[in-house]
Amino acid sequence: MTIRTTHVGSLPRPDSIAQLLLAREHGERFEREEFDAAMAAGVDDLVAWQVDIGIDEVSDGEMSKITYSTYVKDRMSGFGGDTPRQPALDLAPYPELRARMAAASGGAQSFRRQSCIGPVGYLGHDDLRADLGAMRRACEAHQATGFLNAASPGLVTAFQPNEHYPSHEEYVWAVAEAMRIEYEAIVGAGFRLQLDCPDLAMARHTGFQDLTDDEFLARARLHVEALNHATGDIDPAMMRMHLCWGNYEGPHDHDIPLEQVLPIVLAARPRTLLFEAANVRHAHEWEVWRSADVPDDLVLAPGVIVSTSNYVEHPRRVAQLLQPYVDLVGVERVMASTDCGFGTFAGIGRVDPGVVGKKLTSLVEGAQLVGA
Repeated sequence: MTIRTTHVGSLPRPDSIAQLLLAREHGERFEREEFDAAMAAGVDDLVAWQVDIGIDEVSDGEMSKITYSTYVKDRMSGFGGDTPRQPALDLAPYPELRARMAAASGGAQSFRRQSCIGPVGYLGHDDLRADLGAMRRACEAHQATGFLNAASPGLVTAFQPNEHYPSHEEYVWAVAEAMRIEYEAIVGAGFRLQLDCPDLAMARHTGFQDLTDDEFLARARLHVEALNHATGDIDPAMMRMHLCWGNYEGPHDHDIPLEQVLPIVLAARPRTLLFEAANVRHAHEWEVWRSADVPDDLVLAPGVIVSTSNYVEHPRRVAQLLQPYVDLVGVERVMASTDCGFGTFAGIGRVDPGVVGKKLTSLVEGAQLVGA
């Protein structure tokens, strides 16, 4: 049996698509039909490309989203402004590094990070309908099995601070009720739902850095409860979940260890878990899984491709990274994936689009070598 392959979701957008997304982000006028047609054409090309490489579960590349997290401001009421952020704890001591990172991404990030300033409610039906239609047509045309990303309730709160609700708890539960509409629509359209959850790891040293470890873990448990509530009517087998410490090339010496968050993560309903396992800060954590209480029906999708480097992994290295997880749960419960997305922010990416294709090809080839 060959290990199935996938990735975390976001992929580089063509420049023409990125420019449309940035124009919309900056409030410029656009024609809805023209915008949707461009996104649909981009999704069709991207799905065909993934199928040609040999990816088993493909995505729309998050084609229509300015970012994987802040896109929700266009789909929910209650958000406004442009809130400045503290630098991540690992980057704070290095202003020159932060400046180089900003320069490498074209200067100041061109998306708005809004706050919650009013009652949250879902209003992104047109965007959602367009995404589902484009993905459905592409998957049918290229005989592909697809998944679609959505921000978890906790992720929304980690990037968009609360300035309206009396407590963080009330805020995250309001977001969970609103996002339930998007979650159920994705699965109802026949796709697997991927819930992006860097709030359960990365947010410890970014959005929630002012909390203690104990306070952060309590918040993480709350976020999992809200996620489980929002997906309560969805088959767990139709859901994937991504755990992440941040898709950037920084020190990462403030990353909360996997062993601290894993028991909380394992209480979530999705039955496929994607997580970082390739980069030099987290590749060793396969050892943590040996002593974890892993549910018998959980599929592990370790990232075996680094998403922040233009090095192309050798297929043998991919196979080596996969082997400990195969030894733990068996080949039928392992899926080869990437550490994170390659197009987290539209128009900004560390990895050249052409190199992304080579890295995904190595992912496929390496998965075929396991046990050979």
